[in-house]
Amino acid sequence: MRVLIVEDERRLADGMKRGLEAEGFAVDTAANGIDGLWLAQEQPYAAIVLDLMLPGMSGYTICRRLREADNWTPVLVLTAKDGVDDQVEALETGADDYLSKPYTFAILVARIRALIRRGSSPRPPILRVGDLALDPSTRRVERDGEPIDLTAREFAVLEFLVHRAGQVVTKRAILDGVWDFGFDGDPNIVEVYIRHLRNKIDRPFGRASIETLRGAGYRLGDDGP
Repeated sequence: MRVLIVEDERRLADGMKRGLEAEGFAVDTAANGIDGLWLAQEQPYAAIVLDLMLPGMSGYTICRRLREADNWTPVLVLTAKDGVDDQVEALETGADDYLSKPYTFAILVARIRALIRRGSSPRPPILRVGDLALDPSTRRVERDGEPIDLTAREFAVLEFLVHRAGQVVTKRAILDGVWDFGFDGDPNIVEVYIRHLRNKIDRPFGRASIETLRGAGYRLGDDGP
């Protein structure tokens, strides 16, 4: 099983390489993002161990470009950036797992073996409703081929509706599915995000695909009138 380590701290990379080779892995290393992306695209790997803060190209960019190229090699992010936002961004750009430095080597090996057992996941299908396309793997949205820029929460609300296209979805269901079951804020926040979505995916294109059914909820249709 061949593993790629993309890590610019040479001593750390060398230590991981020796340790993983002792565990029976074949290991390649790259000390910058550009070389790491090239190797990941040119060679078949069972898994990739990826730092986020790299010279030349960030780990976020590497992961996103691999997924855009339909390369679904399992990626374990290994980084000193341990904030919640950092973890969320890494996972949303296509990483499969996240381990913060400092780490325990036995845990690193166990995580890599678990990813390899799981194998490469197929690319999630692009979801389409009429001429609206939503790509869960790259978190991109297009209408009739034109890109639409959405915030993370706007994307989440739209994805929830797309999965239930043609169905009436209540405000409570959106809150539970996109926020969480313990959300105790103003439920009218859903109306705010529906308005944002209409201003981005409908009105600029002369569409009315998000329908409000008074007293019932919302329904995403093909294209609207």
